[in-house]
Amino acid sequence: MADVFRKAGSRERVRAYLDAHGLAEGLFEFEQSTKTAQQAADVMGCELGQIVKSLVFVVGDQPVVALVPGDRRGNSEALSGLFGGAAVRLADAEMVRSATGYAIGGVSPFDLPSDLPVIADASFSRFEVVYPAAGTPASMVRMQLTDLLRLSDARVADIAG
Repeated sequence: MADVFRKAGSRERVRAYLDAHGLAEGLFEFEQSTKTAQQAADVMGCELGQIVKSLVFVVGDQPVVALVPGDRRGNSEALSGLFGGAAVRLADAEMVRSATGYAIGGVSPFDLPSDLPVIADASFSRFEVVYPAAGTPASMVRMQLTDLLRLSDARVADIAG
């Protein structure tokens, strides 16, 4: 099913994925940018920590999506530790698009390749509701943290500081 979604544009891909999981009512699209965590929090009227940054790192040779709260930074040492001490670096724009099918600023944690690891920071447990990107730099999804973790198939770990 995921391959069907990936053939659509990013906006349509996320909308179809959320619709298939009964969560499309939480999708918001805006005139202004939600590309940065602060912009997204301002537009959504929520706490900065509720914003889900989908950061793509390269751990060894493997791309990894790190879901990090908007008020935290991804910790490359923590990611390295989860993957046996492998070298970690932020992915460049080309790697982000290649690994996820999304452009930087709109990386959604949904409809990702099944072999792409997703790690969510444990500090999200502070919130019941979170706001990940919805595939474009001007869209967000309001959802329960439990739905985010389930749909992204994220492993929870301490990966932010």
